Amino acid sequence: MGSPEFIVNLRKKIGHDPLWLPGARGVVFDDAGRVLLAKSTDTGGWALITGILEPGEEPGPGMLREIFEETAVVARIEHLMGVVAVGPVTFPNGDVCEFLNVEFICRYVSGTARVNDDESLDVAWFAIEDLPPLRLGHLACIERALAFDGEPHFQR
Repeated sequence: MGSPEFIVNLRKKIGHDPLWLPGARGVVFDDAGRVLLAKSTDTGGWALITGILEPGEEPGPGMLREIFEETAVVARIEHLMGVVAVGPVTFPNGDVCEFLNVEFICRYVSGTARVNDDESLDVAWFAIEDLPPLRLGHLACIERALAFDGEPHFQR
């Protein structure tokens, strides 16, 4: 899948300069309490399911779209967990982005987790005690989801 078409068009105009982009990040739990992760083709590392929202796309439906596109899992949103700024992130091709991520706690509904696009090398469920190495922001997001008390997270 790669970058959405609107970003490809922007990059033709601005090159690798920083972009501020709306994103969504989901902590997807199954009934056993495991977390759904994808192994990124960009970095080779495991990560939560994340994605860039399309122009005009609502964050909730965008998150559910990303989960399905990347993993073939149908999920539902249980909670809006918070909003965080992430970045700057420099991608292997030199593109620089900063993201305003809307974070969700999601619940598995159906489907068999598998690689469903070209953004992932692998997709799997992990028990909390068996998480692979994760970037600090992704690990912190899982910790916020586990401790979620209904109070939205944002920098105060």
